[in-house]
Amino acid sequence: MSVEGSFDDKDIFEKYILNRPWVKFYDEGTPENVEIPEIPLYQHLDDAYKIGPDHPALIFLGRKITYRELHEHSERFGRALHDKFNIKKGDKIALYLPNCPQFAIAYYGGIKIGGVITPMNPLYSAREIAHQIEDSGAKILVALDLFKDNVEKALKDVDIDAVVYTGIDDYMSSFKGWIYRTFMKKVKVEIDNRKFFSFKDLINSYPPDAPRPEINPKEDLVALMYTGGTTGVPKGAMLTHYNLVANVHQIDSLLFRGRKKVDIYVGILPWYHIYGQTTVLHSAIYSVATIIIFPKLDLKELLEAIQKYKANVFHGVPTLFSLLINYKDISKYDLRSIEACISGAAPLPKAVAEKFEEITGGRLREGYGLTETSPVTHVNPIYGRYKIGSIGLPIPNTLAAIADPEKPIFLPPGEVGELVISGPQVMKGYYNMPEENEQVFFEKYGYRWLRTGDMAKMDEEGYFYIVERKKDLIKYKGYSVYPREIEEVLYKHEAVAEAAVIGIPDPKVGEIVKAFVVLKEKYRGKVTEEDIRKYLEENLAKYKVPKIIEFRDSLPKSTVGKILRRVLREEELRKMGKSKP
Repeated sequence: MSVEGSFDDKDIFEKYILNRPWVKFYDEGTPENVEIPEIPLYQHLDDAYKIGPDHPALIFLGRKITYRELHEHSERFGRALHDKFNIKKGDKIALYLPNCPQFAIAYYGGIKIGGVITPMNPLYSAREIAHQIEDSGAKILVALDLFKDNVEKALKDVDIDAVVYTGIDDYMSSFKGWIYRTFMKKVKVEIDNRKFFSFKDLINSYPPDAPRPEINPKEDLVALMYTGGTTGVPKGAMLTHYNLVANVHQIDSLLFRGRKKVDIYVGILPWYHIYGQTTVLHSAIYSVATIIIFPKLDLKELLEAIQKYKANVFHGVPTLFSLLINYKDISKYDLRSIEACISGAAPLPKAVAEKFEEITGGRLREGYGLTETSPVTHVNPIYGRYKIGSIGLPIPNTLAAIADPEKPIFLPPGEVGELVISGPQVMKGYYNMPEENEQVFFEKYGYRWLRTGDMAKMDEEGYFYIVERKKDLIKYKGYSVYPREIEEVLYKHEAVAEAAVIGIPDPKVGEIVKAFVVLKEKYRGKVTEEDIRKYLEENLAKYKVPKIIEFRDSLPKSTVGKILRRVLREEELRKMGKSKP
């Protein structure tokens, strides 16, 4: 291995990184670089409103919402945030919502007045809600009324200026709204106009003229997205207006080769996650496209909507595409409108991709990204050479490299090291975590590099391959599960002496979460696995709760007493008849 600053290291940088060997494999018409305007993210909505005010922006449970309505309602909500709640530039606005029109309205209304959006997973427990409110310093929480119980529990541990409640029926079609209000269980929320407010009332009470402070796109934040990063400790990735604008333009130039046709997006990827937020919500608005919104997964409704509205852009995760191709009535639906699809968050099995393409006639390609990179950094060519098992090529304006995991030294093609990224989509840094920022960033040859935490390799043509996770991140159904967070919750249980959490490979869901628990002596034989599971269900989102809990008398440790997850993983793999990763 060469030493930092030597000829070999710089030669690798110039030949295999700066020279971008991957560009020659881009689809025809895809540029090496795209022009990225220094504008606020909301400028895309302003432009879409001017271009197609009466074009459908959103289709939600049968109701079409035009760009005029989306624009005006976001203006009204922005004015309400400013006048009613005194939200100023830089203040944090938390969204605790599924995919729905209110998410888009609150998001764009908030950023128009300089607010910073911090979305929450709808599956979060009260503990997780309270943590994000406290850590981000959010002043306002916009929440679905169905989540009222969790909100109330969270507010026992953390304070916030106001909660704005909205109902799923606020933007339904009149007929479906009537059915919902008539036959569904009603949730009564307290609207006192002191602490708790109605989203609908605010929209109806304020004019469509949100005040707009001056925005510096490269410096001012647009979103604070919580992630486990490379250490497993939840932290806020600070994304600027420029970060998200850049990634939208990068994706557009690569995925659609710059074409400007009317697109219909499948809006099933959750918007609380940056993957769905950027590739669907923001990208569709930039393209003046239409999004079919799905607040939850229902395969029958999803297939019916694709057929009815002739959706042609469909981004998802491998487990979703696998569920679709194995749906018993898939042959009854005409899905030939599908053109381009990106799969991310986990490896895409070859058999899944081939069957999906056979059914739809579209192109399904694997990509890669991180919350810290807004998120997309790599995609396989849609029409060109697609290498199975590869995450593809770095997208326009992006440099990617393989580096020594411990030192700022670049490695040649074929060698395994840590994937590092430099580009306009790379976050500003972690919120209030200078030590974490020191760990994940380094400067080299005039560029600022982000360490991704993933071990990878690059071939001679510039295609990248993920080899393994640098840390212990678990991928369950596309969700990121951080062992350390679950372990910290386990350690708070009075009966738990030691705990370790790992992921076990599973072809259907990616990895199954398994917890190993050592009980304190006095609780052995008294506390059951079901007791531990119920406790975890009260304190964690459902997808984080271990599917398997195993009690042990002790856990494997290093000479300094550190619990060795690696050894536990190897034991599980041996049981499955597999070699260690």
